[in-house]
Amino acid sequence: MSSPPEIAARRRPHVRRLMLRDFRSYAALDIAFEGPLIALTGENGAGKTNLIEALSLFSPGRGLRRAELSDFPRVNGAGGFAVSIELDEDGDRRQLGVGVEADASGGWQRIARIDRAPAPSVRAFSDHLRFVWLTPAMDGLFAGAASERRRFLDRLVLAIDPHHGARVNQFERALRGRNKLLEQGGRNAAWLDAIEREAAELGVAIAAARVECVARLGAAIAAGRDDSSPFPWGEIALAGDVETLASERPALEAEDSYRAMLSEGRGRDGAAGRTLTGPHLSDLLVRHGPKAAPAAQCSTGEQKALLVGLVLAHARLVAEMSGLAPLALLDEVAAHFDPRRRQALFEALARIGGQVFVTGADPQAFSGLTARLYEVADGRVKHGVRQA
Repeated sequence: MSSPPEIAARRRPHVRRLMLRDFRSYAALDIAFEGPLIALTGENGAGKTNLIEALSLFSPGRGLRRAELSDFPRVNGAGGFAVSIELDEDGDRRQLGVGVEADASGGWQRIARIDRAPAPSVRAFSDHLRFVWLTPAMDGLFAGAASERRRFLDRLVLAIDPHHGARVNQFERALRGRNKLLEQGGRNAAWLDAIEREAAELGVAIAAARVECVARLGAAIAAGRDDSSPFPWGEIALAGDVETLASERPALEAEDSYRAMLSEGRGRDGAAGRTLTGPHLSDLLVRHGPKAAPAAQCSTGEQKALLVGLVLAHARLVAEMSGLAPLALLDEVAAHFDPRRRQALFEALARIGGQVFVTGADPQAFSGLTARLYEVADGRVKHGVRQA
């Protein structure tokens, strides 16, 4: 079968300038970017990943390292940090900014701006750009804990539904409140009822969003299936009681069923010290399509290639659903593939049309690619040299 066709995204935003203040290893940085493929090279620890992490903060959530806000400000800096980008949206320019400032209680307050005006939250950036990414931490995804695959799944959902993260956070807060009441003996039945009602509504909404994402992603994989690709197609499915409810029943009926499950499980959950049923325990099941084998049983190289195939299919889905060609952030991806696979990866991303940022210690890993190379060293970035 031929390669998947180009995705006709309505908008193709490109980052033209990145400015940092007191972010990670950077006291200050102002760098202009040119072209659709940006390669950041330099020794390990030079600060390459810090740059793409700064870009990832313009997506909902905690960025590609899932770091706490307190981890971002530079050690011995002035306090807080600021990241700003100039975005070219097919000729229209936007300036987006994100950062933190210390609040009166000594904690951190996250701030977001669009064209220098306050934005309600970072979710507002989703009107202007979307992201997909690959990091070395994702290499053990299929053989690791279910919690890691669940976070991966929620990142996939978040890229097409920017409100998904807020629902997950609210659901987790509701469960913490329920667990605390059960720990105290569950004497306040009315309050438990109220919390379980909220948890059921949020839990079913989370599960429904996951079910829809997996169904759409499965369709995107089928539509772009290419048996000759170096990145094999995957079969994906969900495992979870609430996801089953959300896929088989109307929303209100599913909420009633999940609420009943929570109510009936109070004694068991109280003894366990945690809630034992819900979307916080679900799993993403992945099989290597051509081999008809669970992904966890495949070789390390096969798992990496399968993961790339999923991310590419997700990038196409994001472009189709949002109308925005997503920016791709690829950390040290070149080191894991031979030249043929590297070329195939960048060609697939070029068909989607989004700007690509890739890091690597060895500049030779990008030979043969039409890219702009930037050298990163000691908190500085040398302006890119075009490589054809």
